[in-house]
Amino acid sequence: MRFGCALALSCCCACSAANPNPQPVALVERARVSMGSELRVSVSTADSTGAAKAIDAVFTEFDRLEALMSVWKPGSDIERINAAAGDHPVPATVEVRSVLRTAAQISEWTSGKFDVTFGVLSGLWRFDHDQDNQLPDMTEVRRLLPLIDYRSLVTDDAGGTVFLKKKGMRVNLGGIGKGYAIDRGVEILRRSGFSNFMIQAGGDLFVSGLKDGRPWRVGIQDPRGAAGKIFAAIDLTDSTFSTSGDYERSFVRDGHRYHHIIDPGTGEPSQAGCRSVTILTTTAVMADGLSTGVFLLGPERGMALVQRLPNVDAVIVTAKNEVLMTPRLKGRLSLVAAPTDAPF
Repeated sequence: MRFGCALALSCCCACSAANPNPQPVALVERARVSMGSELRVSVSTADSTGAAKAIDAVFTEFDRLEALMSVWKPGSDIERINAAAGDHPVPATVEVRSVLRTAAQISEWTSGKFDVTFGVLSGLWRFDHDQDNQLPDMTEVRRLLPLIDYRSLVTDDAGGTVFLKKKGMRVNLGGIGKGYAIDRGVEILRRSGFSNFMIQAGGDLFVSGLKDGRPWRVGIQDPRGAAGKIFAAIDLTDSTFSTSGDYERSFVRDGHRYHHIIDPGTGEPSQAGCRSVTILTTTAVMADGLSTGVFLLGPERGMALVQRLPNVDAVIVTAKNEVLMTPRLKGRLSLVAAPTDAPF
Protein backbone atom coordinates (compact mmCIF):
# COMPACT_ATOMS: atom_id res chain seq x y z
CA MET A 1 0.00 0.00 0.00
CA ARG A 2 1.31 3.44 -0.94
CA PHE A 3 0.67 6.69 0.87
CA GLY A 4 1.69 10.29 0.28
CA CYS A 5 3.81 12.23 2.73
CA ALA A 6 1.55 13.80 5.35
CA LEU A 7 1.10 14.65 8.97
CA ALA A 8 -2.18 13.03 9.93
CA LEU A 9 -3.92 13.68 13.22
CA SER A 10 -6.85 11.64 14.51
CA CYS A 11 -8.04 12.42 18.00
CA CYS A 12 -9.78 10.45 20.67
CA CYS A 13 -10.64 11.37 24.25
CA ALA A 14 -8.42 10.43 27.15
CA CYS A 15 -9.23 10.93 30.81
CA SER A 16 -6.98 11.03 33.84
CA ALA A 17 -7.87 11.58 37.48
CA ALA A 18 -4.44 13.15 38.03
CA ASN A 19 -4.87 15.57 35.13
CA PRO A 20 -8.34 17.16 34.82
CA ASN A 21 -7.46 18.79 31.48
CA PRO A 22 -5.62 16.12 29.50
CA GLN A 23 -4.42 16.71 25.98
CA PRO A 24 -6.24 14.67 23.33
CA VAL A 25 -4.39 11.63 22.09
CA ALA A 26 -3.44 12.00 18.43
CA LEU A 27 -1.96 9.73 15.79
CA VAL A 28 1.02 11.66 14.48
CA GLU A 29 2.01 10.13 11.14
CA ARG A 30 4.61 11.05 8.57
CA ALA A 31 6.04 9.30 5.51
CA ARG A 32 8.88 9.70 3.06
CA VAL A 33 11.06 7.57 0.79
CA SER A 34 14.18 6.05 2.35
CA MET A 35 16.36 3.05 1.50
CA GLY A 36 14.42 2.57 -1.72
CA SER A 37 11.04 2.11 0.00
CA GLU A 38 8.39 4.19 1.67
CA LEU A 39 9.22 4.81 5.32
CA ARG A 40 6.16 5.55 7.47
CA VAL A 41 6.22 6.37 11.19
CA SER A 42 3.04 6.62 13.28
CA VAL A 43 3.02 7.67 16.95
CA SER A 44 -0.07 7.59 19.18
CA THR A 45 0.46 10.32 21.77
CA ALA A 46 -0.80 13.48 23.44
CA ASP A 47 2.54 15.16 22.65
CA SER A 48 2.20 15.88 18.94
CA THR A 49 5.09 18.37 18.87
CA GLY A 50 7.49 15.96 20.59
CA ALA A 51 6.39 13.10 18.35
CA ALA A 52 7.03 15.15 15.21
CA LYS A 53 10.57 15.91 16.42
CA ALA A 54 11.19 12.24 17.26
CA ILE A 55 9.93 11.15 13.83
CA ASP A 56 12.33 13.62 12.21
CA ALA A 57 15.13 12.01 14.25
CA VAL A 58 14.09 8.59 12.92
CA PHE A 59 14.20 9.93 9.34
CA THR A 60 17.66 11.38 9.99
CA GLU A 61 18.88 8.04 11.34
CA PHE A 62 17.59 6.20 8.25
CA ASP A 63 19.48 8.68 6.06
CA ARG A 64 22.67 8.16 8.10
CA LEU A 65 22.44 4.38 7.89
CA GLU A 66 21.63 4.48 4.18
CA ALA A 67 24.81 6.51 3.63
CA LEU A 68 26.76 3.70 5.36
CA MET A 69 25.05 0.66 3.84
CA SER A 70 23.90 1.60 0.34
CA VAL A 71 25.48 0.26 -2.84
CA TRP A 72 24.23 3.42 -4.57
CA LYS A 73 25.97 5.94 -2.28
CA PRO A 74 29.60 6.69 -3.23
CA GLY A 75 31.89 6.36 -0.23
CA SER A 76 29.52 4.17 1.81
CA ASP A 77 31.12 1.49 3.97
CA ILE A 78 29.66 -1.16 1.68
CA GLU A 79 31.02 0.44 -1.48
CA ARG A 80 34.49 0.76 0.09
CA ILE A 81 34.39 -2.89 1.22
CA ASN A 82 33.37 -3.97 -2.28
CA ALA A 83 36.08 -1.86 -3.93
CA ALA A 84 38.77 -3.50 -1.77
CA ALA A 85 37.58 -7.10 -2.35
CA GLY A 86 40.48 -9.50 -2.64
CA ASP A 87 42.93 -6.77 -1.69
CA HIS A 88 42.72 -5.56 1.91
CA PRO A 89 40.41 -5.20 4.93
CA VAL A 90 38.47 -1.95 5.19
CA PRO A 91 37.56 -0.04 8.37
CA ALA A 92 33.80 -0.28 8.87
CA THR A 93 31.41 1.27 11.36
CA VAL A 94 29.98 -0.71 14.24
CA GLU A 95 26.55 -0.50 12.58
CA VAL A 96 27.71 -2.20 9.38
CA ARG A 97 29.63 -4.83 11.30
CA SER A 98 26.57 -5.55 13.46
CA VAL A 99 24.38 -6.11 10.39
CA LEU A 100 27.02 -8.36 8.83
CA ARG A 101 27.24 -10.48 12.00
CA THR A 102 23.47 -11.00 11.96
CA ALA A 103 23.61 -11.79 8.24
CA ALA A 104 26.32 -14.40 8.87
CA GLN A 105 24.16 -16.08 11.52
CA ILE A 106 21.19 -16.26 9.17
CA SER A 107 23.48 -17.62 6.44
CA GLU A 108 24.53 -20.43 8.78
CA TRP A 109 20.93 -21.21 9.72
CA THR A 110 19.86 -21.32 6.06
CA SER A 111 22.92 -23.24 4.79
CA GLY A 112 23.94 -20.24 2.70
CA LYS A 113 20.57 -19.62 1.05
CA PHE A 114 20.62 -16.17 2.63
CA ASP A 115 23.89 -14.61 1.51
CA VAL A 116 24.63 -10.88 1.36
CA THR A 117 27.46 -11.51 -1.14
CA PHE A 118 24.80 -12.08 -3.82
CA GLY A 119 25.56 -8.45 -4.72
CA VAL A 120 27.85 -9.62 -7.50
CA LEU A 121 24.68 -10.36 -9.53
CA SER A 122 22.95 -7.03 -8.86
CA GLY A 123 24.15 -5.49 -12.09
CA LEU A 124 22.82 -8.43 -14.12
CA TRP A 125 19.39 -8.86 -12.55
CA ARG A 126 17.86 -5.39 -12.27
CA PHE A 127 15.02 -5.18 -9.75
CA ASP A 128 15.79 -1.94 -7.90
CA HIS A 129 15.08 1.54 -9.27
CA ASP A 130 16.93 0.31 -12.37
CA GLN A 131 14.41 -2.50 -13.09
CA ASP A 132 14.37 -3.13 -16.85
CA ASN A 133 12.34 -6.39 -17.10
CA GLN A 134 15.16 -7.99 -19.06
CA LEU A 135 16.77 -11.41 -18.64
CA PRO A 136 20.54 -11.36 -18.09
CA ASP A 137 23.14 -13.37 -19.94
CA MET A 138 22.96 -16.62 -17.95
CA THR A 139 26.46 -17.61 -19.03
CA GLU A 140 27.73 -14.52 -17.21
CA VAL A 141 25.51 -15.27 -14.20
CA ARG A 142 26.96 -18.77 -13.88
CA ARG A 143 30.50 -17.41 -14.26
CA LEU A 144 29.97 -15.18 -11.21
CA LEU A 145 28.37 -17.79 -8.92
CA PRO A 146 31.70 -18.79 -7.26
CA LEU A 147 31.97 -15.22 -5.98
CA ILE A 148 28.84 -15.70 -3.84
CA ASP A 149 30.21 -17.10 -0.60
CA TYR A 150 29.33 -15.67 2.81
CA ARG A 151 32.21 -17.65 4.35
CA SER A 152 34.64 -15.43 2.40
CA LEU A 153 33.27 -12.31 4.12
CA VAL A 154 35.35 -11.66 7.24
CA THR A 155 34.10 -9.27 9.92
CA ASP A 156 36.81 -8.41 12.45
CA ASP A 157 35.30 -6.60 15.44
CA ALA A 158 38.63 -6.40 17.28
CA GLY A 159 40.21 -4.61 14.34
CA GLY A 160 37.02 -2.83 13.30
CA THR A 161 37.35 -4.04 9.70
CA VAL A 162 35.55 -6.06 7.03
CA PHE A 163 37.27 -8.03 4.27
CA LEU A 164 35.98 -9.79 1.16
CA LYS A 165 38.56 -12.48 0.42
CA LYS A 166 37.95 -12.84 -3.33
CA LYS A 167 38.44 -10.16 -5.93
CA GLY A 168 35.15 -9.27 -7.60
CA MET A 169 32.96 -10.14 -4.61
CA ARG A 170 30.26 -7.63 -3.64
CA VAL A 171 28.11 -7.22 -0.54
CA ASN A 172 24.53 -5.99 -0.81
CA LEU A 173 22.48 -5.40 2.36
CA GLY A 174 19.17 -4.99 0.56
CA GLY A 175 17.72 -8.06 2.31
CA ILE A 176 18.52 -6.97 5.86
CA GLY A 177 19.50 -3.29 6.10
CA LYS A 178 15.98 -1.85 6.47
CA GLY A 179 15.32 -4.15 9.40
CA TYR A 180 18.38 -2.85 11.22
CA ALA A 181 17.32 0.75 10.55
CA ILE A 182 13.85 0.03 11.95
CA ASP A 183 15.40 -1.33 15.16
CA ARG A 184 17.41 1.88 15.49
CA GLY A 185 14.25 3.90 14.93
CA VAL A 186 12.55 1.95 17.73
CA GLU A 187 15.40 2.91 20.07
CA ILE A 188 15.06 6.58 19.13
CA LEU A 189 11.30 6.72 19.74
CA ARG A 190 11.57 4.92 23.08
CA ARG A 191 14.43 7.15 24.24
CA SER A 192 12.23 10.12 23.33
CA GLY A 193 9.56 8.84 25.72
CA PHE A 194 7.12 7.26 23.26
CA SER A 195 5.80 3.73 23.70
CA ASN A 196 2.86 3.54 21.28
CA PHE A 197 4.07 3.64 17.69
CA MET A 198 4.63 1.85 14.39
CA ILE A 199 7.60 2.08 12.01
CA GLN A 200 7.16 0.60 8.54
CA ALA A 201 9.69 0.50 5.72
CA GLY A 202 8.55 -1.44 2.67
CA GLY A 203 7.61 -4.95 3.82
CA ASP A 204 9.23 -4.52 7.25
CA LEU A 205 7.61 -3.04 10.33
CA PHE A 206 7.73 -2.87 14.11
CA VAL A 207 4.78 -2.04 16.36
CA SER A 208 5.11 -0.94 19.97
CA GLY A 209 2.45 -0.57 22.61
CA LEU A 210 -1.11 0.21 21.58
CA LYS A 211 -3.18 2.24 19.15
CA ASP A 212 -6.49 3.56 20.48
CA GLY A 213 -6.10 1.31 23.52
CA ARG A 214 -5.76 -1.88 21.44
CA PRO A 215 -2.87 -3.77 19.86
CA TRP A 216 -1.93 -2.66 16.35
CA ARG A 217 -3.74 -4.63 13.64
CA VAL A 218 -1.53 -5.44 10.68
CA GLY A 219 -2.30 -7.32 7.49
CA ILE A 220 -0.42 -9.63 5.13
CA GLN A 221 -0.54 -8.73 1.44
CA ASP A 222 -2.27 -11.16 -0.90
CA PRO A 223 0.64 -12.19 -3.19
CA ARG A 224 -1.57 -12.49 -6.27
CA GLY A 225 -4.28 -10.02 -5.29
CA ALA A 226 -4.75 -6.36 -6.16
CA ALA A 227 -2.37 -3.86 -4.60
CA GLY A 228 -3.28 -3.31 -0.96
CA LYS A 229 -5.47 -6.42 -0.70
CA ILE A 230 -4.74 -8.54 2.37
CA PHE A 231 -5.60 -12.17 3.00
CA ALA A 232 -4.77 -12.31 6.73
CA ALA A 233 -4.49 -9.98 9.72
CA ILE A 234 -3.13 -10.17 13.26
CA ASP A 235 -3.12 -7.98 16.37
CA LEU A 236 0.41 -7.24 17.55
CA THR A 237 2.23 -5.25 20.19
CA ASP A 238 5.99 -4.98 20.77
CA SER A 239 6.71 -7.18 17.79
CA THR A 240 8.27 -7.03 14.38
CA PHE A 241 6.69 -8.24 11.18
CA SER A 242 8.50 -8.70 7.87
CA THR A 243 7.24 -10.03 4.53
CA SER A 244 9.30 -11.15 1.54
CA GLY A 245 7.36 -11.92 -1.62
CA ASP A 246 7.77 -12.58 -5.33
CA TYR A 247 5.22 -9.92 -6.34
CA GLU A 248 6.54 -6.43 -5.47
CA ARG A 249 9.60 -6.29 -7.74
CA SER A 250 8.92 -8.72 -10.51
CA PHE A 251 7.84 -9.22 -14.10
CA VAL A 252 6.20 -12.05 -16.02
CA ARG A 253 7.50 -13.31 -19.35
CA ASP A 254 6.34 -16.34 -21.34
CA GLY A 255 4.27 -17.60 -18.42
CA HIS A 256 7.16 -17.40 -15.93
CA ARG A 257 7.53 -14.97 -13.02
CA TYR A 258 10.94 -13.40 -12.46
CA HIS A 259 11.44 -11.60 -9.14
CA HIS A 260 14.09 -9.97 -6.99
CA ILE A 261 14.77 -12.80 -4.50
CA ILE A 262 17.78 -14.46 -6.11
CA ASP A 263 18.86 -17.97 -5.16
CA PRO A 264 22.65 -17.80 -4.57
CA GLY A 265 22.98 -21.42 -5.66
CA THR A 266 21.52 -20.93 -9.13
CA GLY A 267 21.86 -17.18 -9.70
CA GLU A 268 18.19 -17.08 -10.72
CA PRO A 269 15.00 -15.91 -8.98
CA SER A 270 14.06 -18.51 -6.39
CA GLN A 271 11.83 -21.37 -7.46
CA ALA A 272 11.76 -22.97 -4.00
CA GLY A 273 7.97 -22.94 -3.80
CA CYS A 274 7.03 -19.75 -1.92
CA ARG A 275 4.92 -16.79 -2.99
CA SER A 276 5.40 -14.92 0.26
CA VAL A 277 6.93 -15.41 3.68
CA THR A 278 6.05 -13.33 6.74
CA ILE A 279 8.22 -13.55 9.84
CA LEU A 280 7.22 -12.35 13.32
CA THR A 281 9.92 -12.03 15.98
CA THR A 282 11.48 -9.61 18.44
CA THR A 283 13.88 -7.60 16.24
CA ALA A 284 13.31 -6.20 12.77
CA VAL A 285 16.82 -6.99 11.55
CA MET A 286 16.30 -10.69 12.29
CA ALA A 287 12.82 -10.70 10.76
CA ASP A 288 14.07 -8.94 7.62
CA GLY A 289 16.87 -11.43 6.99
CA LEU A 290 14.85 -14.50 7.98
CA SER A 291 11.92 -13.67 5.71
CA THR A 292 14.29 -13.75 2.75
CA GLY A 293 16.16 -16.81 4.00
CA VAL A 294 12.99 -18.83 4.63
CA PHE A 295 11.62 -17.82 1.22
CA LEU A 296 14.79 -19.22 -0.37
CA LEU A 297 14.67 -22.44 1.65
CA GLY A 298 11.11 -23.15 0.55
CA PRO A 299 8.03 -24.05 2.60
CA GLU A 300 9.12 -27.35 4.14
CA ARG A 301 12.73 -26.52 5.04
CA GLY A 302 11.84 -22.95 5.88
CA MET A 303 9.10 -23.88 8.32
CA ALA A 304 11.33 -26.50 9.90
CA LEU A 305 13.98 -23.84 10.53
CA VAL A 306 11.49 -21.37 12.02
CA GLN A 307 10.17 -23.95 14.44
CA ARG A 308 13.70 -24.59 15.73
CA LEU A 309 14.27 -20.90 16.53
CA PRO A 310 13.05 -19.28 19.76
CA ASN A 311 10.54 -16.41 19.54
CA VAL A 312 10.10 -16.74 15.77
CA ASP A 313 6.83 -17.38 13.93
CA ALA A 314 6.02 -17.53 10.23
CA VAL A 315 3.19 -17.43 7.70
CA ILE A 316 4.01 -18.89 4.28
CA VAL A 317 1.95 -18.74 1.12
CA THR A 318 3.23 -21.55 -1.07
CA ALA A 319 3.44 -21.74 -4.85
CA LYS A 320 0.39 -24.04 -4.60
CA ASN A 321 -1.47 -21.20 -2.82
CA GLU A 322 -1.51 -23.05 0.50
CA VAL A 323 -1.26 -21.00 3.73
CA LEU A 324 1.11 -22.49 6.30
CA MET A 325 1.70 -21.04 9.76
CA THR A 326 3.55 -21.94 12.92
CA PRO A 327 1.34 -23.50 15.65
CA ARG A 328 1.60 -20.45 17.95
CA LEU A 329 -0.19 -18.29 15.36
CA LYS A 330 -3.25 -20.52 15.16
CA GLY A 331 -6.10 -18.71 16.85
CA ARG A 332 -4.21 -15.39 16.62
CA LEU A 333 -3.97 -14.97 12.85
CA SER A 334 -7.29 -14.14 11.17
CA LEU A 335 -7.70 -15.35 7.60
CA VAL A 336 -9.69 -12.61 5.90
CA ALA A 337 -10.02 -14.56 2.65
CA ALA A 338 -8.19 -17.24 0.76
CA PRO A 339 -5.21 -15.82 -1.13
CA THR A 340 -5.93 -15.15 -4.79
CA ASP A 341 -4.72 -18.00 -6.98
CA ALA A 342 -3.03 -17.52 -10.32
CA PRO A 343 -1.08 -19.74 -12.72
CA PHE A 344 2.15 -17.75 -12.20
